Amino acid sequence: MKRVYEPAEASDGFRVLVDRLWPRGVSKERARLDQWLKEIAPSADLRTEWHHNPERHDEFTARYVSELDANPVTGELLALGGDHDRVTLLYSSHNPSVNHVAVLLDWLGAHGASVER
Repeated sequence: MKRVYEPAEASDGFRVLVDRLWPRGVSKERARLDQWLKEIAPSADLRTEWHHNPERHDEFTARYVSELDANPVTGELLALGGDHDRVTLLYSSHNPSVNHVAVLLDWLGAHGASVER
């Protein structure tokens, strides 16, 4: 996982943006995305209710995991891991540990993906 605002590197491998909204101030050229899976991000309602409040992270995690369990796009994301040596999940949040990608990585690891942070 990596902030989309950080420079792209060859070691990133296949770069996937996993935010529902396009990150402010980042051009498509600068982002150097291979894919944008906005459907894997938390629902608009969940994102709005949580608003990156660390005190509500446990509640957010439980609700987001439920969304992931029911989301067909998770299969597509898991397949990318089999198709590419390295997949870097890009996000725009300021906090690398309290964000939806940290939850997503845990979910992917629990479903057989090899995950590095």
